[in-house]
Amino acid sequence: MQGFYRSRIQPVIVLLTIIWLVEVVNLFSGHGLFHWGILPRDMSGLIGIVFAPFIHGSLWHAISNTVPLLILGLLASVSQGSRFISMTVIIILFTGIGVWLVGRGVYHVGASGLVFGYFGALLMAAFVDRNMKSLLAALITILLYGGLVFGLLPIASGISVESHLLGFLSGVGYIWITRKRVRHQ
Repeated sequence: MQGFYRSRIQPVIVLLTIIWLVEVVNLFSGHGLFHWGILPRDMSGLIGIVFAPFIHGSLWHAISNTVPLLILGLLASVSQGSRFISMTVIIILFTGIGVWLVGRGVYHVGASGLVFGYFGALLMAAFVDRNMKSLLAALITILLYGGLVFGLLPIASGISVESHLLGFLSGVGYIWITRKRVRHQ
């Protein structure tokens, strides 16, 4: 069980711990870390490509990303195994670069791009792999978070639909490209 914890659960717990440590600092600074987010097409906003998923605009924003990140992160970690960390890094980077290139000219922060990345990856893995583990993970994902699909639509102001959409596409793309590469080897 300790090996399973270390390899599957611990990376998700570490990710959430970093987010909450940053949130504590952010709370004490009056959410002054907000300006370390992604500011599209501005050189100062490039740093946000890496930091934005760990910074939230408010305590409620951090709380609302925690549960889906925990659940979808665990599902992704269990179903993707040793590829979880590389998948997480790719989703963060590709989402951040995409938002920097095409996002609205406001700061984009929060882990929702990563949440949507895991959502897309879990659904795509079921489509590509078609094994019991990936199908079960996708079924749980749809049952618990099928409503995330509405987060891909620009229906509310103040929400980075760009992060949601690009995170989703990054997760889908990661699975598609890595699975095709594995099949051709």
